[in-house]
Amino acid sequence: MNAQTETKPADAPRADADWWRGAVIYQIYPRSYQDSSGDGIGDLAGIARRIPYIASLGVDAIWISPFFTSPMNDFGYDVSDYRGVDPMFGTLGDFDAVVAEAHANGLKVMIDLVLSHTSDEHPWFVESSADRTNPKADWYVWADAKPDGTPPNNWLSIFGGSAWEWDPGRQQYYLHNFLISQPDLNFHEPAVQDALLDVARFWLDRGVDGFRLDTINFYFADKQLRDNPPLAPEYRNATIAPAVNPYNHQEHIYSKNRPENLVFLRRFREMMDAAPHPTAAVGEVGDAQFGLELLGQYTRRGEGVQMCYAFELLSKDQPTAPRIAEVFHRLDRVAADGWACWAFSNHDVVRHVTRWQLSHDARRCFTTLMMCLRGSACIYQGEELGLPEAEIAFEDLQDPYGIRFWPEFKGRDGCRTPMPWDAQAPNAGFTDGTPWLPVPEAHYERAVSAMERDEENVLHHYRRAIALRQAHPVLRGGGQSRVEARGDLLWFTREDGEETIFCAFNLGEAPASVTVPEGEWENLGGGVLGASTSTDGSAALEAWQPLILRKR
Repeated sequence: MNAQTETKPADAPRADADWWRGAVIYQIYPRSYQDSSGDGIGDLAGIARRIPYIASLGVDAIWISPFFTSPMNDFGYDVSDYRGVDPMFGTLGDFDAVVAEAHANGLKVMIDLVLSHTSDEHPWFVESSADRTNPKADWYVWADAKPDGTPPNNWLSIFGGSAWEWDPGRQQYYLHNFLISQPDLNFHEPAVQDALLDVARFWLDRGVDGFRLDTINFYFADKQLRDNPPLAPEYRNATIAPAVNPYNHQEHIYSKNRPENLVFLRRFREMMDAAPHPTAAVGEVGDAQFGLELLGQYTRRGEGVQMCYAFELLSKDQPTAPRIAEVFHRLDRVAADGWACWAFSNHDVVRHVTRWQLSHDARRCFTTLMMCLRGSACIYQGEELGLPEAEIAFEDLQDPYGIRFWPEFKGRDGCRTPMPWDAQAPNAGFTDGTPWLPVPEAHYERAVSAMERDEENVLHHYRRAIALRQAHPVLRGGGQSRVEARGDLLWFTREDGEETIFCAFNLGEAPASVTVPEGEWENLGGGVLGASTSTDGSAALEAWQPLILRKR
């Protein structure tokens, strides 16, 4: 029997249909998690080995970044076979083993589906590019040149330059919002939608509990291929693309964010709802201006995916109390019926410990804050160890994005270095071979083996903060009052009819005092997660200290 089909799908555990609401999701970047073969690249068998550790954190689910067959020009985000496991990661049997081990440890499994584009080596594109009359001729976004031979419009690629590439065979341009080797699928073609829904069903049939949908707002391009308008300098930011990239100079109203997307997402939701076990999807909304508005549209109850994350808390600048309050006020206006999924770090941005230059106490405070905010939460591997961003020499770079814009932008390799497991082992226990990216010396002292020994470090704090969320359903799915801010103070109340919890955070270096609402309150944080209250209805918070109170 073919190794790719040697085992049967694992049965997913029975669960509440709303398991995703308020869930804590742990992101795994498989190339860098655990190598079991000695080739220096993490793999599925390595992930299966580390499932008990992930379960020990108290999280609800894992999200595995792409492991599909790929030429790896963008490290798996350029898929050449949606139903195959790339040999560097193992086999479908290895994937089934991950699902079985995760379910045995009470974890849901979400996988990263890259639907907006494929690799140029995908059989669909090979056929589509052959001529203009083949059965898949319209499966990608093709367009004639302007009379002067230039691209059909002004759209730009996130990875730099024009979003159009000339194909000499078809004598046409094709759209690529990312690398030249990542042509965009044409979602206006019904057969494309059907094929992608079949891909999702394939993985649901193997026991997958849900999906992270890459670039969810890029699925449709304007059918008329109209030019994007310019974006005024005061509205430009580097949330989606680095500041050195002219991509930030356009308002991308035609190359993405199209209203037709809602129709496809309804179809995707119907497909998930028809699965024999409860499923969920979280969408990545890649937009620097309208991320929260799109989040609201795409997660409107029952009409799209269950949750989305925008980039407000993945920003370059450390979020202040007023900024966080502003984000939630806007969310209340434009996405009152939606559901957010918050993240501070992921595989595409500088790790937030470095990005925001966080002290030990600040790391702990932001972690507690995330576990108290309304919405679901994503944790990126190594975040729980307090890993700083790695400095990668140019000669060691793997990311084409960093190579393209070096040295002004160093790419994403610094947040993708191998997970450190054993402080005493070569390569920190990640591999017996040569790792695909070097393990920074500074990461050895933060290896899991070292962090487990100290109850006061950030790893154990993550466990305590997650346990707090899991122990109080109101923190997972309850309502949230208006988020208020004054100076460095941030506060709000969570309530669900059964329980009321007051949350306050001092997001600054100076002591502060917050007024506690009237009533009798029990301190849930103690000296570890929070401050103490006084008898006069106020609480004194030291620098970077939270206060978590439950109404008696």
